[in-house]
Amino acid sequence: MGLHLGVDVGTQGTKALVYDSAAGAVVGRGGESYGLIEGLAAGACEQDPATWVEAVRAAVHEALAGLDASAVEGIGVSGQQHGFVALDAAHEVIRPAKLWCDTETAPEAEELSRETGVPTPAGFTASKILWLKRHEPESFSRLAHVLLPHDYINFVLTGELAMECGDASGTGFFDPVERAFSEPRMSAIDEGLAGWLPALIKPDDAVGGLREEWATEWGLSSGVPVSPGSGDNM
Repeated sequence: MGLHLGVDVGTQGTKALVYDSAAGAVVGRGGESYGLIEGLAAGACEQDPATWVEAVRAAVHEALAGLDASAVEGIGVSGQQHGFVALDAAHEVIRPAKLWCDTETAPEAEELSRETGVPTPAGFTASKILWLKRHEPESFSRLAHVLLPHDYINFVLTGELAMECGDASGTGFFDPVERAFSEPRMSAIDEGLAGWLPALIKPDDAVGGLREEWATEWGLSSGVPVSPGSGDNM
């Protein structure tokens, strides 16, 4: 019955709060605002994932101010859905993330809708991966890991690659009935896509423990469990 830290990584900013389970009350809040990358092509909406990381850092510091951070027993992250974070084999970000509100990928979304028979909005992740393949082949050739924004923050915090099923439901290639990625829908994007996706985890599975560097910076105990969280729509 200690403190719990919640973080929401949104399109316009990141918010953090600390909840005291014993008191049944929010005891700390923090936030950091940011915008989109400017000067892009019409319809393109992108952000640098490093912006989210720094916003999480600042928002959590603010939320924990004046509290006994060592009493935090768990962390949960929610995040904007559908965005595409592309990582290479060394887990480095290849390019800025294309967000849910990016409509530059509308032609790819229409193509996938025709090929799979499943309506695929431009906002879904599927169209963004195919867009990268078509428009930035050099970047696509480096692709080794496909993450959503919320997955990327969980990775930064824990070092573990994972995707929660609720968030995965907005990718365009997840079957919510089977609770698994759809082979035909993945193949319509690229035959290699299945190998670039992280493991799917359930809502009550922890992603992992908080990395030592974050525990030290925020004054938390090492290895505090990070829940899978979900997309903001969940």
